[in-house]
Amino acid sequence: MFDTMTLTKVVGGLCGTLLVFLLGGWAADIIYGGGHGGHHGEVEQAYSIPVEDAGGDEPAEEAVPFEEVFAAADPAAGEGVWRNCRSCHALEEGVNGTGPSLYGVVGREIGAEAGYSYSGALKAVAEVWTPENLNGFLEAPRDWAPGTKMTYNGLRDVEDRANLIAYLQTIGG
Repeated sequence: MFDTMTLTKVVGGLCGTLLVFLLGGWAADIIYGGGHGGHHGEVEQAYSIPVEDAGGDEPAEEAVPFEEVFAAADPAAGEGVWRNCRSCHALEEGVNGTGPSLYGVVGREIGAEAGYSYSGALKAVAEVWTPENLNGFLEAPRDWAPGTKMTYNGLRDVEDRANLIAYLQTIGG
C-alpha cells in the first residue's frame, strides 16, 4: 500500500511544514518583537525625560470622620443602597429571612430580634446597633465581627453606608 517513495514524500512534507512555521515565527519575532530574539519583555529605554520633583512626598488625604458624613446623610439615597440588603433582610417587623429583620435596627440591642438565631460573634463585639457600630459592620462584616454568619463583603463607600444607616433609622423604632 505505502511504498518508500510515498513515505519519503510524507516525511518531507511534514519537515517542510515545520521549517515554514519555525522560520515564520523567527521572522515575526524580528518584525513584531523588536528582534531581541528570546528576551521578551526586556526593552531598553531609547531616551529618558528628566522630571522635576512631582510632589510625591505630600501626605495622603485624610478620610472624613464617619460622624460628619452621617450628619449629612441622605435617607432617600440610602433607600437605593437598600437594594443590596433586601435579598436577605426584610424591613417589616418580625419578618426574618436569611438575615434578621432590620425594622428598628438603629439603636436596637445586638442579637435582640425575636425568632432569629444570631452568631455569638456579633454579641461579643458590641451591645447596641449604634450608627458607628453599623458603619463598622457594613464596611467589612467579617473583619468587624470575626465569625459572623453574614457573608456579604461589605459597602466600601462611607457615603453609601451613612445613607443606608440614615434610611434604616427612618424605618421603625
